[in-house]
Amino acid sequence: MIYITQKGDTLDEIAEQTGVPAWKIVSDNQLLNRNKIVPGQALLILAPGEQEGTADGLRAGGYAYPFIEKQVFETALPPLQELLIFSYGYTFEGTLVPPAEDELWMIEAAWENGTRPLLVLTPFSGGAFNNQLVKVLAENVEIQERLIGQILITVEDRGYAGVNVDFEYILPENRQQYAEFLGRLRSRLNEQGYSLSAAAAPKVSDDQKGLLVEGLDYELLGQNTDTVFLMTYEWGYTYGPPMAVAPLDKVRSVVEYALTKIPAEKLILGIPNYGYDWMLPYERGVTRARTIGNEEAVAIAVQNGASIEYAQIAQSPWFVYRAGGMEHVVWFEDVRSIQAKWELVREYGLSGAWYWNLMRPFRANWLML
Repeated sequence: MIYITQKGDTLDEIAEQTGVPAWKIVSDNQLLNRNKIVPGQALLILAPGEQEGTADGLRAGGYAYPFIEKQVFETALPPLQELLIFSYGYTFEGTLVPPAEDELWMIEAAWENGTRPLLVLTPFSGGAFNNQLVKVLAENVEIQERLIGQILITVEDRGYAGVNVDFEYILPENRQQYAEFLGRLRSRLNEQGYSLSAAAAPKVSDDQKGLLVEGLDYELLGQNTDTVFLMTYEWGYTYGPPMAVAPLDKVRSVVEYALTKIPAEKLILGIPNYGYDWMLPYERGVTRARTIGNEEAVAIAVQNGASIEYAQIAQSPWFVYRAGGMEHVVWFEDVRSIQAKWELVREYGLSGAWYWNLMRPFRANWLML
């Protein structure tokens, strides 16, 4: 069960009421201080030996960099069917560029856990997405063939199970060429028994404007890949106004549009494993939110004696606090908001959900899966 703490609750009283030892509640929820809980805090309650199984029968996965902390990685890996290793890049000439740190240890750990490791391909240049790299690749079949050949060699040599293409800011004039590149890559991968998925920024209509979406044709993506990953997060973001990172009503709108273009069994929902802390008042172009982990968010609330609220439409937790004479607002994810997203996956018959990303601890989430 998920227990929502009330004013005056103590951990010992919750333990007595639920029949679950206090030490286990502390461990499962990574509580920093067993004597400090705040109203509105969502606690995952699992009896010793009990498993929740929220993602049973569905695909669960997550992105991770090779420099992930081993303990964080080992906690997140057990319930995952797919591990997406971020990331390989490529040059303007079509030469594949490996991650800065060797990822072989992650591939081996994934297989030992029964998890499929996937190579993530991005058009990264100087630490940012470069749509000129996409443009050159999309418009030149010779460069595509060179890159595809190197991808196939790397997938086999390193022991990957497939490829995930995460291209962003695709130019509108390249939308069909990009999809055709995916089709060529998928055909070559499938011939060797490997899969291809592609990440897609969230859209709600065919004619939606914006740098992230104008180069994406959901129908073509669905036709040219095995799976499409919907990046259903970042409504609340670093430079934007305070709001939920993945409000469920917004997520639902994206899923409903995607289902008009792509079969449900080919769609994977995106779930954020992070939140943001905004300093108030918010001023566009000036305010910059701080990215925080979901466990860190609760720790901030506890440290500052803040009560956690829950937005019913967005299905997301939030709270305000004061520190250093300044007011802050925090939006994040907890086990009930995560559960709501998995319920949406089941409601629409989607294939599953992947997390961006695994780099921050969220033990209760992985136990719930």
